[in-house]
Amino acid sequence: MRDGATGVEEALVNIPEESGTRAAARAALNGHKKGLLRFLPFLGPAFIACVAYIDPGNFATNIQGGSAFGYNLLWVIVLANLMAMLMQTMSAKLGLATGKNLAELSHLHFKKPVVYAMWIICEIMAMSTDLAEFLGASIAINLLFGIPLLYATLITGVATYLILTLERRGFRPLEAVIISLVGVIAICYVIETFLSRPNWGQIGFHAVIPWLGGTQSVLFSVGIIGATVMPHVIYLHSSLTQQRVIPRSEEEARKIFRWSIPDVVIAMGLAGLVNMAMLYMAAATFHANGKADVADINSAYQTLAPLLGGTASLVFAISLLASGLSSSTVGTMAGQVIMQGFVGFTIPVWLRRLVTMLPAILVAAIGLNPTNTLVVSQVVLSFVLPLPVITMIMFTRRRDLMGTLVNKPLTTWAAIACSAVILSLNVWLLYSTFAPLLGWWLPT
Repeated sequence: MRDGATGVEEALVNIPEESGTRAAARAALNGHKKGLLRFLPFLGPAFIACVAYIDPGNFATNIQGGSAFGYNLLWVIVLANLMAMLMQTMSAKLGLATGKNLAELSHLHFKKPVVYAMWIICEIMAMSTDLAEFLGASIAINLLFGIPLLYATLITGVATYLILTLERRGFRPLEAVIISLVGVIAICYVIETFLSRPNWGQIGFHAVIPWLGGTQSVLFSVGIIGATVMPHVIYLHSSLTQQRVIPRSEEEARKIFRWSIPDVVIAMGLAGLVNMAMLYMAAATFHANGKADVADINSAYQTLAPLLGGTASLVFAISLLASGLSSSTVGTMAGQVIMQGFVGFTIPVWLRRLVTMLPAILVAAIGLNPTNTLVVSQVVLSFVLPLPVITMIMFTRRRDLMGTLVNKPLTTWAAIACSAVILSLNVWLLYSTFAPLLGWWLPT
């Protein structure tokens, strides 16, 4: 438990005076709130985390996967979303039980060379993440207003910085903006579902029946997992819960954790449904109409209008803009947590926002294909993903750190299985990429 305590001990000697959400949470813990009202103070952290699961990288991989392979890869989204629920639940529990986030615990429990290596890897991860998010919002601004991509990236930077300034007013205003943007994305895909009229029988079948074709489908499967199970929000989620509602005993910690589970299930479930809608919209609209070559977001936007009408294109671009702005904001928050946790220092938000903009500005300036860049960035994230997953398993299975919130054996084994799936897909991707170059056998 917190501060290394074990057994049923007080987690904090002096609890500061609380107001707002913390006061409401304390009232719920003391039994003064009943029914659904007692859950409300504990909702929020997972909705911030879930933004990363519906970021522009998901648009890129899901549109390409759906247009190329129809409904066949829906099962990958379902699998990835179940992984996400497990990982984010463990991350939330880690921050609650220990009072420290995953990066801080890594700093405390690993040797300095290892810590610095982990930090460098995570910074590469953060740059890959921000590249996808920044490009997505910039593409949306370009599509909606005709502003050149290079200038759109600058507008995106200013907009996300303004959203981040809400943190000065506490966590609820920022949560409200993020949740509102998630709501916009969800509504947009309800509209897209109505317009595209997908085959529900195919959706039901392919959501549960695994399928893998050749090398290209494996690439998209790895990309979908990389775009869905996001390593940076595994670090972020543990920081969002570490000081939000501080438990005074292990009994309170267990109660807070139980009441936090609906937050994860609702938020990640919503993100999963949106991801499925992205893919089956592409399958029903592009693949079904012989448009399997719709390989980027711009083409998707241009192709939607003649197939489904101008409303579909407009709604698509609005959802992409909401996704890019919200996820880029969350990505910057995660970057701050990672830097401070691993190496103990921070930089001003405006400076981090400026630095993490640079890769996106470079892509726009030299004219690289934005969607292909998004897909590659998601594959990079999939290769980085085992690092936070494995370290989180190591910490959450330790009773001396977690107290009574220590993983049950089933939880640990399920998390290990997730890591094994991710690593296996990554190994297969490497093999299928390099085998033809080396003259090795490769199944067709």
